[in-house]
Amino acid sequence: MKCGDIEIGNILLAPMAGVSEVGFREVCKLAGADLTCTEMVNAVALNHDSAKTKDLLITSSLENVKSVQIFGHDALEMAKAVTNSCLSKFDIIDINFGCPAPKIVNNGDGSALLKDVNKIYKIVSACKNSTNKPISCKFRKGFGAGDNVSKDVARACEDAGASMLTIHGRTRAQMYSGVVDLEAIACVKSVVKIPVIGNGDITDFNSYNKMLSTGVDGVMIGRGALGNPNIFASLKNKAPIDKMELIERHIRVLREFFDERFVSATMRKHLLWYIAGEPNVNKIKLDVATKDLNQAIEIVRSFLSNNG
Repeated sequence: MKCGDIEIGNILLAPMAGVSEVGFREVCKLAGADLTCTEMVNAVALNHDSAKTKDLLITSSLENVKSVQIFGHDALEMAKAVTNSCLSKFDIIDINFGCPAPKIVNNGDGSALLKDVNKIYKIVSACKNSTNKPISCKFRKGFGAGDNVSKDVARACEDAGASMLTIHGRTRAQMYSGVVDLEAIACVKSVVKIPVIGNGDITDFNSYNKMLSTGVDGVMIGRGALGNPNIFASLKNKAPIDKMELIERHIRVLREFFDERFVSATMRKHLLWYIAGEPNVNKIKLDVATKDLNQAIEIVRSFLSNNG
């Protein structure tokens, strides 16, 4: 599958705020993800040369195709952001119209834009006119509980020049509850000619095949990859990578770029995801969350070894 003229494969890792840092993206690529994407980047902060924003743009050597996600509600700010020199290394620019987080929505960004399809068109058009790089767009099916504007949004993005779409089959009101709407995803695929990626509830072969039954060109996995980068290996019929090997590599990559305080805070939540679902996990969760990071790693190592 291609985004514009760029080959990207068809099993993608979702950009997740507070999750998809460079270490996590590297281990997901190692396990088989075809394309990864940065956490979402605030266009205004980028235009104001924010150091914290630049940290989100660090990429892994494994990311042969680089994708960055930006968000904002002002077409001029967004157009300016795509020309920022910090984005020059990226091959694909993704625009977020789906984030349901209150602090994003209350600022008029993310899924709040689903209430104004014309504004979505203007943002995508402004970005497209400011760069030769392919633009992709990620959105939800609607804002309110009963909304479904996904077909209108899809057409607007395509008409404005987008090269690829990703739809999460839930409304903003649902957040991550309920069941993903496969019919809405199928409808989006039916009304546009550009590639469509299906997102939501993909955790195994069964859910993967259900998503493919909508006719989408590819899938995007978010929460299903938390603590489980091997989901990509599984879907590609590859041998899984030892979990402790993934953890150690994840930490090693983070330590390349960040101070120990950031690494510790980041890895504590990831370690809890890595061990989630394991037998007798409750016995060690508190220690993993509170001990020194190096101690927590050894606790996890011993625990996984004892679990075989």
